[in-house]
Amino acid sequence: MTEKPFRIDTPQAALDDLAARLDRVRWPDELPGAGWDYGIPLARVQELARRWRDGFDWRAQESALNALPQFTDEIDGQTVHYVHVRSSSADALPLVLTHGWPGSFLEFLDVVEPLSRDFHLVIPSIPGFGFSGRTTERGWDIARVARAWAELMHRLGYERYGAQGGDFGSGIARMVGQVAPEHVVGVHLNYLPTLPPPGGIDGLSEEDQDRLDRTVAFAAQRPGYQVLQSTTPQTIAYALTDSPTGQLAWIAERFAKWTDPASRIPDDRLLTDVTLYWLTGTAGSSARLAKESSYGGFQRCPVPAGVAVFAHDILQSVRPVAEGFLDIRHWSEFDRGGHFAAMEVPDLFAEDVRKFFSAVG
Repeated sequence: MTEKPFRIDTPQAALDDLAARLDRVRWPDELPGAGWDYGIPLARVQELARRWRDGFDWRAQESALNALPQFTDEIDGQTVHYVHVRSSSADALPLVLTHGWPGSFLEFLDVVEPLSRDFHLVIPSIPGFGFSGRTTERGWDIARVARAWAELMHRLGYERYGAQGGDFGSGIARMVGQVAPEHVVGVHLNYLPTLPPPGGIDGLSEEDQDRLDRTVAFAAQRPGYQVLQSTTPQTIAYALTDSPTGQLAWIAERFAKWTDPASRIPDDRLLTDVTLYWLTGTAGSSARLAKESSYGGFQRCPVPAGVAVFAHDILQSVRPVAEGFLDIRHWSEFDRGGHFAAMEVPDLFAEDVRKFFSAVG
């Protein structure tokens, strides 16, 4: 197909409006010595807001992003934005890389160069996120996204490819394997919650039992952001769409809680992600993905799977449980890195992806 190029060109009025809103923030109070006990501390949000207002250069970020080959297409009635980097090796295996929430295609910036040595890369923005824009109808769950990815890869002429993802991208990658098993050589996942099967599972090591217990506890008492986005995303959308500091705090807290303290993501990279959500007005539509998606829809993924477990991720996977629904061909455990592995430890991430797909591709 003939691809439709996309270029970021933010109206100056949108940046002026953001600056004006940051100039008139109405700050909440905070209990003395509260720390993180009640949420992200006031001082941290104020620090980020000052940087966003007076030191952060969106135009510089925009220029750097426009150096990437970006395109849009319409699939199933929805605009789909994607980065498409072809490897210098014509017979390289294509890979579709999928981000999660509150991330974006920006998660993969640091692995484009190393991975494109060996793979053709397709890095889409999930419908409802970033430059794919807001979804306009019900039903955009992870299965529908997976079908859109399969169609996108078909239109690009890729009939044999791999899928990779973390967070929502993990579920989408598995679904791509389910909806297009004849085309997908394997799926690589860097986040995989593993709940016990009906009747439980015996013979786990002490470490795996501890991981399983923490996963069960997490599922039984989901954190507040997850409950809100999976039940009433419209309600939280009003605050996040109207207040840049609300959007900033909502995302910055997740980045702080889910990353390895030893691999801290630079503030300007965080602010680029937040600005992307703000300028595209996709706080509400990205949150809807949690409500739309049914996690009970997974069946056993019929294609080979690789799993990378990072020590500081939200949860750590349990291999004996994962083997009940995945054909595990590759399993890696890392003592550093967290939920945003491609941003935090791009060297480890890229090498693990390469190892897996080199074996199955």
